[in-house]
Amino acid sequence: MKVDNTRVSTGARQAERADDILALYRAARKGGTAQVLRRLAHRTGTVAFLLNRSGTPASPAAPPPGSAAHGLCLRGAREIAGRRLQSVAVDEGALTGLVLTLDDTGETPLLAVVAPRPAPPGLPALVADAASVLGLAWQAEDVRRRQRRLRAADDRVREAVLQLLMNGQTATARQISGALQPALPEVVQVYVVEGRRGARDEVAHRLAESGGGAWAVPCPVYSDHMIVLAPAAPSLPAWATARPATAHPCRIGVSNAVPLRETVTGYAQAFHALAAARHRPDRVATFASDQDLPLTIGTAAAVWADTFLSPLRLHRPRRLQDPDGAELLATASSWLRFSSGAAAHLRIHRNTLAARLASVQELLQLDLARLANRSALALALHAAPAAPHGADDAPGDDRPAPALDDLLALPRVEAWAEQQLRPLHGPDAPTAVAQTLATWLHLDARLVPTAEALSVSPSAVRKRLARAEELLQRSLVRSPTSVHDLWLAERALELAEH
Repeated sequence: MKVDNTRVSTGARQAERADDILALYRAARKGGTAQVLRRLAHRTGTVAFLLNRSGTPASPAAPPPGSAAHGLCLRGAREIAGRRLQSVAVDEGALTGLVLTLDDTGETPLLAVVAPRPAPPGLPALVADAASVLGLAWQAEDVRRRQRRLRAADDRVREAVLQLLMNGQTATARQISGALQPALPEVVQVYVVEGRRGARDEVAHRLAESGGGAWAVPCPVYSDHMIVLAPAAPSLPAWATARPATAHPCRIGVSNAVPLRETVTGYAQAFHALAAARHRPDRVATFASDQDLPLTIGTAAAVWADTFLSPLRLHRPRRLQDPDGAELLATASSWLRFSSGAAAHLRIHRNTLAARLASVQELLQLDLARLANRSALALALHAAPAAPHGADDAPGDDRPAPALDDLLALPRVEAWAEQQLRPLHGPDAPTAVAQTLATWLHLDARLVPTAEALSVSPSAVRKRLARAEELLQRSLVRSPTSVHDLWLAERALELAEH
């Protein structure tokens, strides 16, 4: 009995080709186009890479420009573009190049394979099979790339809307947000969610489902934070207050209900509530409501703030490229909230931030390295747009603006200050915590000088400040902090004592 060697050989080649195709598909599922190219190059002993139709390499394994292999493939790409071919083989010297299209759309790159001459007999068929697999893998990667770009663009628009709200430009924020969903609510509760990205996204999704639509924005300053603007609700969702074993793996700080125009206040409240949430078993805290200092002072705060900020508001830049007064006010507000993170928040270079702060200091004639000056500026920025008008204690038009110490010496401000610091003097509060906080505030919130003044280590000061955060339910070290309010409270009590 004779055996047909030709039939056996053909069957073996077909089985080998089928194994190669399966290996290419497995490589595509495992690592996409990069893994397929590595598999093809290893299987054939060639150089395999993707080439844009303009002739520029589209994958890292490409030969360097100017080399013989690159020139060979460049000729092939020009042949395909000029003659509208699906594939071309180009020989030059000791090399042969195969260039193939991945599909018929004309939008995908080209597959280029460079092999020494003479090329193996089965190379064209294997390269054609690889081109088919690469076309599918590249399309899948292109869809993911487009989705990432869309998500990034959506995040940037939402971040811009949030920044406008933070700067009090509510009408402009509504105009820009009109193209996105959901609509911004009139009264909001701000949530600051801290945790891994997937968990943060899940919390934002749950808030959107339970609250009738929520506006979620990745924090531009803290990479592990998500800021969510949700319609105000009488109580927190049940899932948010569940036990840690069955609930979300995030920590959540929640503000009081605030008008949309006061989003910046809601964000500060939620950030302080987050500091308290880190010490709770359910990892959720709502801001402990207290009286706002500008509201406590009354309309005299607005009069003082207008005078204090007038050099910035009236500033006109000498050059077109220099920031005007509105930009300097926004920069100062962002810096007081986020410290050095203001550069990321404003999307400017840190040198630009430093130059703008230098202009603020020069116009206001303040040394912003001093906590007293930073606290005064923070109060002015907060009081100027929000203080009530028409109260009985408003000074007349012919009266000069009051000084800050005059405002802090008011009896109602003394009561406000005692309320701010009362948690530090409770039966469970160590005496060293209040002493450390007072020294830290007196020394411009600087850690090392505080440690030296108390004759303790910097780590001990950090621990005491962390304990103060827990007692006050406010953030002290990480911006935005309540350090400005606390300094004003200490100053008010000092004035009352004298």
